[in-house]
Amino acid sequence: MGRAFEVRKNAMAKTAAAKTKVNSKYGKEIYVVAKNGGADPETNLSLRRLIDKAKKDQVPAHVIDKAIEKAAGGAGEDYTPARYEGYGPGNSMIIVDCLTDNMNRTIKDVRLPFTKTGSNLGSPGCVAHMFDHFAILGFAGDDDESVLEALMMADVDVTDVEVEDGQVSVFAPHTEYFKAKTALTEAFEGITFEVDEITWVPQTHVEIDDAEAIETFEKLINMLEDVDDVQNVYHNAIIKR
Repeated sequence: MGRAFEVRKNAMAKTAAAKTKVNSKYGKEIYVVAKNGGADPETNLSLRRLIDKAKKDQVPAHVIDKAIEKAAGGAGEDYTPARYEGYGPGNSMIIVDCLTDNMNRTIKDVRLPFTKTGSNLGSPGCVAHMFDHFAILGFAGDDDESVLEALMMADVDVTDVEVEDGQVSVFAPHTEYFKAKTALTEAFEGITFEVDEITWVPQTHVEIDDAEAIETFEKLINMLEDVDDVQNVYHNAIIKR
């Protein structure tokens, strides 16, 4: 399978299972982005991207509106981004992105799943260098040449364009997200993005096929996603049952 398939598979693996937790995480992130960059999505492009993503994940409008209103009011919590990295079963590599108002609490809560599963929480940067921080845009199509031409004409620093199973996947540095999306929207009328995200994409994958290792790995990921301060969990594992 190509890299685009693995990215879609990883994207499914990294989202929280409970809908209420998904809503809570989006609410917190929207609040932070709106507080830091302004509550108007027309001028705060990061907020606009996040709102679009939340709507696509069926986050209720009242959750989005409440977070923006809270940020516009100037009061509320003061969240700080935190990133933790480590190693899981089968030599897998894991990135944990958090938003926290208490660093001491968060590091303890993140360390616990690693400890309980015999995994290792590493130092900052220990695995991130084995991932690419990409903007990924996927849509129906089979002509990668016209897509690449449109991106180059718009001076987008595109990393790769892949075609697989009737879907075009565009990979670009995360800083090129808005430029790439604008170029594609203007070049292809009526385009619908089936994949639209900024994510960490592993440069290599490891296969986990031992039943016990699979169980331990899934326990680790589930425990991490249950931590209130955790926003996203990324990994390079492919489960082979």
